[in-house]
Amino acid sequence: MAFMSRFIDFFRHGGKSAWGAIGAVFLTFGLSTALLATTAETRYRRDVTRMVFNDNLDLLEDVKRRVGAARDTLDTALAGSPEVPREDQAYIVVSIQDNRLWYKRGDSTLFTTGVATGSGKVLEREGGNEWKFETPRGRLVVQSKDTSPAWIPPDWHFVEQAKKRGLGLVKLSRGQSIPTPDGAVITVAGSDVVMRYPDGRQVALEATDGREIVANGNIIVPPFGTNQRKYKDVLGTARLNLGDGYALHGTNRPETIGRSVSHGCVRLRNEDIEMLYQMVPVGTPVYIY
Repeated sequence: MAFMSRFIDFFRHGGKSAWGAIGAVFLTFGLSTALLATTAETRYRRDVTRMVFNDNLDLLEDVKRRVGAARDTLDTALAGSPEVPREDQAYIVVSIQDNRLWYKRGDSTLFTTGVATGSGKVLEREGGNEWKFETPRGRLVVQSKDTSPAWIPPDWHFVEQAKKRGLGLVKLSRGQSIPTPDGAVITVAGSDVVMRYPDGRQVALEATDGREIVANGNIIVPPFGTNQRKYKDVLGTARLNLGDGYALHGTNRPETIGRSVSHGCVRLRNEDIEMLYQMVPVGTPVYIY
């Protein structure tokens, strides 16, 4: 009791000096916490950079857990799967900074090549929202693969093309007709967007990347499920699907390899994706950093 009385008297009569001492303790604690957080983040970035060259995937997962970043970039990726590959299991690593891909097993590099990754550019959309074209970081998995894949362009493709070419944008729905100056209409017939003329003739329209359907100063956005919403050859000769619309795929623009120019996918030269298609099984882990 006597100790408690002296303790209370100290704060009652010590005044500003007592409370100042307490404030100094809390300030020191706060600065130390911030310093530790900064140090952890710096170490995390350093260790991730070393991942490919040291083959230390256990280190990557351990560091991510210590700094509170132990989560996948894609919410649905690898739910319930092992965090690191088995010793005999091959895996893919992609460096966004270096625009390079490695296919590895243990200490051995089975294949490596240059790639193109997300540009990081932002495209504004209606309502104040935006699309950001980034390659997702984290641990993904090859969920499926196919050859001669068709690209189903998302809405952002048509918004981007309209802005680039100074055109308007009109979405075409099934059952809708868009009149043209010559008396014809653009409409949907079966699986095609067609031009239907006054005499009853109808002709399926062509559409591909950079050569969209244009009428009345507007780019016409075809409905999903139509052939005009399927672009051939854009994704090259093969594709390894990673989920959520992301993939490793070929390209009809090999000059872009080695640059950050894609809308999020990882592009490879056609001869390289064909090699990976043959080598890489479904279920292969993919580490992107």
